[in-house]
Amino acid sequence: MNIVIIGGGAAGLTAALFAASPKHTVTVLEQNEKPGRKLLATGNGRCNLTNLDQDPEAYRTSRPKQAAAVLRQFPVSSAISFFTGLGIYTKNRDGWIYPNSDQASSVLAVLLMEAQHRKVKIKTRETVTGICREEDGSWTVYTRGWKYPADRVIVTTGSPASEIAGSSGDGLRFAEELGVGTVPFLPALCPLKCSGMDFQKWAGVRTEGKVTLLLDGVPVASERGELQLTSYGISGIPVFQVSRYAVRALEEGAHVEAALDFFPDMEEEQLAALLNQRMMHCTYKTQEELLIGLLPDKLIPMALREGRELDVIARAVKELRLTVRESAGFERAQVCSGGVDLAEVTETLEAKKYPGLYFAGEVLDVDGACGGYNLQWAWSSGAVAGTAAAKEEDR
Repeated sequence: MNIVIIGGGAAGLTAALFAASPKHTVTVLEQNEKPGRKLLATGNGRCNLTNLDQDPEAYRTSRPKQAAAVLRQFPVSSAISFFTGLGIYTKNRDGWIYPNSDQASSVLAVLLMEAQHRKVKIKTRETVTGICREEDGSWTVYTRGWKYPADRVIVTTGSPASEIAGSSGDGLRFAEELGVGTVPFLPALCPLKCSGMDFQKWAGVRTEGKVTLLLDGVPVASERGELQLTSYGISGIPVFQVSRYAVRALEEGAHVEAALDFFPDMEEEQLAALLNQRMMHCTYKTQEELLIGLLPDKLIPMALREGRELDVIARAVKELRLTVRESAGFERAQVCSGGVDLAEVTETLEAKKYPGLYFAGEVLDVDGACGGYNLQWAWSSGAVAGTAAAKEEDR
């Protein structure tokens, strides 16, 4: 049996290993010069493999029950055992799991070694242009220079997110050409472009804080951590975590705001009291001087722009509202929201309309929060699709 996998990233390589068998010919088609280029960039090159805290809300999708059903088939324990078996010794950083080498290249290396051992064929520089179902139920996968007959096809093409060459939305195009339902790709885990300030004045600041996302004035998500203030708006992991909701809401026409709290450990009244105490203790200081040591220098003008009263300053520090205009684009996004609708596939990720066609990884409508969740989805969905494609021989 011929199994063709379109895409040589995390999900594609995993699917190949689980589909590999002496009875099958498994071929991975990768359009880049080398497979796994996006995998090498994960976790800033350290590869956050997965996360022990499997909060269902960490997997964002319009079909949470279907996503959970896939994850149950290949949970975190299975992923860690899988990589341990390949030679990766893992370490735990507050539940975030990394290879002990702190190198994504180690993870890719063992995947490729195992693929070679299991006689998986990896064809690079092969850009797939289309897939076609034949009258006998088999498939043909067309590339720019060749065509590959297949009994099973697994689409693991990822999404347009990332600056890395080869990132594309081709998987959605293949699905749509076959009439498989999809949700449009939009950037997720990305910086946000805003209005409401002269952002050049605070560009480069990194500070602890909290961001709360408001849609039409209603708070919907909040995250705390290191905020990165940029020349166009806001960035940093807390912003990434709420960004998918902001971008989706903008697409739907909502008014989107980000409220920044630069003193999340205090209530507004407590902060105002602290400012008053500082003023009483150092009566010789100006309002600007009063804030030195409390805020980064570039944030002091922001705190004073609405007025010099202490309660006004406290309010500005505790809730600076910015209007979110747009994301920083696909090239600045770590992943995308959207993809093939999970309602269109079975629990083994086979297209309900097309037996023998599977989808796995980011091409599906599941995007994870920061912390290893996107890679866990790649391992889980790749393993499930690869196993199912190899087993289902009778049609």
